[in-house]
Amino acid sequence: MTTHPKYDAALNNYYQKIASAATEDMVLNMGPQHPSTHGVLRLELITDGEIVKEVIPHIGYLHRCFEKHAESLTYQQTIPFTDRLDYLASMNNSHAFVMGVERMMGIDKDIPKRVEYIRVLVCELNRIASHLIAIGTYGIDIGAFTPFLWCFRDREHIMGMLEWASGSRMLYNYIWVGGLFYDLPVGFEERCSEFVTYFKPKMAELNQLLTDNQVFISRTANVGVLPLDVAINYGCSGPMLRGSGLKWDLRRIDNYSVYPELEFEIPVGKGAMGTVGDCWDRYKVRVDEIEQSLKMIEQCLSRLQNELKRTPDFDPRSKMPRKITPKAQDYYVRCEGAKGELGFYFMADGRSEIPTRVKARAPSFNNLSVLPEIAKGVMIADLIAIVGSIDFVLGEVDR
Repeated sequence: MTTHPKYDAALNNYYQKIASAATEDMVLNMGPQHPSTHGVLRLELITDGEIVKEVIPHIGYLHRCFEKHAESLTYQQTIPFTDRLDYLASMNNSHAFVMGVERMMGIDKDIPKRVEYIRVLVCELNRIASHLIAIGTYGIDIGAFTPFLWCFRDREHIMGMLEWASGSRMLYNYIWVGGLFYDLPVGFEERCSEFVTYFKPKMAELNQLLTDNQVFISRTANVGVLPLDVAINYGCSGPMLRGSGLKWDLRRIDNYSVYPELEFEIPVGKGAMGTVGDCWDRYKVRVDEIEQSLKMIEQCLSRLQNELKRTPDFDPRSKMPRKITPKAQDYYVRCEGAKGELGFYFMADGRSEIPTRVKARAPSFNNLSVLPEIAKGVMIADLIAIVGSIDFVLGEVDR
């Protein structure tokens, strides 16, 4: 059997690491069923007692076959499979994919404003839901049970609203090429406004309970410090990169959809409790991003209830092409997903409705790849804190 030289070199490097472990060292498996690995990830640890000398991540337990599916389905049929990449923020996945196809077709400027604002509204709701899982499960990793229950309670409101809009609880298939599956249900905007009013004081309570908790700070500050140059070299993005102090948000950098029309800040890590780029900074960036998403949701709701309010003749599918056959081209599109830069690289032959190739650039993969670099010499308990602070989804890592 022939293999790739780079694969052989990586495999030999792995065997060498295991073989060079000292006699007193232990080789331990963490996962793939470990509760703190946030999915089916196997971490192989070389430890000297409680000190982690080396971390070797093994992926491949949740292979989604997304890229292979995309080679055998039309562009519109592929959207349900984008939902299954980062299944905790699937609106953002389909938004990126759809934007790419619309730009390849040259119809991106024809999308009605109401459709664009609804897309941003549901994407930001989904971002909050994703961050609530990140925060809640991180709390339980550290040993705080109550924030986990609070975060899942509030996320349930968002899940209910998105299910009301799309008919599905997690994998929505709501944002389509050229439009939406359906307009927002009557009364959605009012219910969403009620949620924002309800949720703001809940975030203040969560900060009081977890963010400013001295035990939580002790477990996360100065732990897993990710220097900015290392984050850039590994291709980290999203809260991982912003936690290291860089204001890099594709909603501002690329100005896609209607984000240029919205006012929001880009939270970054400041080392307030320890060192810039530590676990606490990455956690705090997600907390602050929730507040910014709420601001964007309020602005979207204001427009959708006033100048862009629903009319009886509004059809969210009016600009949907009957047949999607882009010109022959290679095209890359990216958006700011909940975990970072989510990109799709399309190869179209100009004749078929089925793309020749679709490559997904998943932020979780790059973010996870930096783990061996920032986990050297830490305690096993600190490794749990570092893994939780990355906030990856294995459906996206192992595409």
